[in-house]
Amino acid sequence: MKKRYLSILLCALFTQAAFATNAQIASLSTAVEAEVIKWRHHFHQHPELSNREFETADYIAKYLKSLGLSVQTGIAHTGVVAILDSGKAGPVVALRADIDGLPITETSGVAFASKVTTTYNGNEVGVMHACGHDTHAAMLMGAAKVLVAMKDQLKGKVKFIFQPAEEGAPSGESGGAELMVQQGVLDSPKVDVIFGIHINSQTDVGTIKYRAGGIMAAADPFKIVVKGKQSHGAYPWLSVDPVVTTAQIVMGLQTIVSREVKLIDNAAVISVGSIHGGNRSNIIPNEVELVGTIRTLDDGMRTHILESLTKKAQLIAQSMGATAQVTVPNGFNYPVTFNDHALMAQMLPTLVATAGKDNVVHTNAVMGAEDFSFFQKKIPGLYLFVGGKTKSTPVEKAPGHHTPNFVIDDAGMLLGVRTLSNLVVDYINTAER
Repeated sequence: MKKRYLSILLCALFTQAAFATNAQIASLSTAVEAEVIKWRHHFHQHPELSNREFETADYIAKYLKSLGLSVQTGIAHTGVVAILDSGKAGPVVALRADIDGLPITETSGVAFASKVTTTYNGNEVGVMHACGHDTHAAMLMGAAKVLVAMKDQLKGKVKFIFQPAEEGAPSGESGGAELMVQQGVLDSPKVDVIFGIHINSQTDVGTIKYRAGGIMAAADPFKIVVKGKQSHGAYPWLSVDPVVTTAQIVMGLQTIVSREVKLIDNAAVISVGSIHGGNRSNIIPNEVELVGTIRTLDDGMRTHILESLTKKAQLIAQSMGATAQVTVPNGFNYPVTFNDHALMAQMLPTLVATAGKDNVVHTNAVMGAEDFSFFQKKIPGLYLFVGGKTKSTPVEKAPGHHTPNFVIDDAGMLLGVRTLSNLVVDYINTAER
């Protein structure tokens, strides 16, 4: 009986301490909000493409050093990593933000819109933070300031990871989370858990969306080169027509998802995004190239689709007298962004305490992909969405990610700073109990 009362007392004391810490984090986050907005506007006006985030990285590193943190630069080309050492034994918790922009010309109309241009794939393009990575970097800088201010209350270490090239490294280069992991970002000191958040332009400010298990899809780009026999378009019987063969392959690939996978368990997508072949109306070409993407939320489903796509393309081509050379994955691939079930259950009370019960929403998985998944392949991790849409804006009128008119309400970042900070402090406390 005494043990039971002692347990209740300790639980009550812990809860009381958690409330006090949450209030302190809320106060510190509010105090840093104006700086977070300033940083975000700077990044938004000066975006840089993947593996080219030189000025962005320098800006981040200088600030982290000003906080007294141990800072490393040049990781995975342009990544920045800082460590907050409490000086006391305890777990190592990592927080991650991505920092790269996209080759998009901005039309959002915001006062701090990007006017940057650069060369991408041989073409002059605009550069824009059209997915919110500017807010991610600013929120993580804000969380670093909050946690440094609370250093005497922490145990263990906090590792702040500012990651380049989430949108994919340039052709012929490596980069992003995969390269960071290969270079040991989760080691020295060895990280126990990692947390990340993504702002969402179609979710109300003040809202957190979460899901245990797969929350974002694996991405596997593919390329199929169909080779036939060229002829004059007036005499198709002299050809082995790769155009018609390609058309049959495109239709055949759609039956993999519709007829071979159990969609009531998890969603899957096969999309062909580009087809190139021939150069005249009256010439049947010798070959056609098509490229596309596979999106899955289950490793078993992913394996089946990869195998079936190769087999189906080759056999359809063979039936038409042609050949099909299949490359999958083509260039890069991302695993499923998978939120550890036990860690999600452990940290869900933190999300509720941070945003309020009515503002923490269980969400369906999305078919977009995230290379945060490479961290989660090595250690338990959580990836969450925070709202960036002004509440008065109807969802159907909120611009989507990766579009020229993409906008985020600065007010959404305060919850992001609080969430990152509370996840660190609460994990440290609950890990010790």
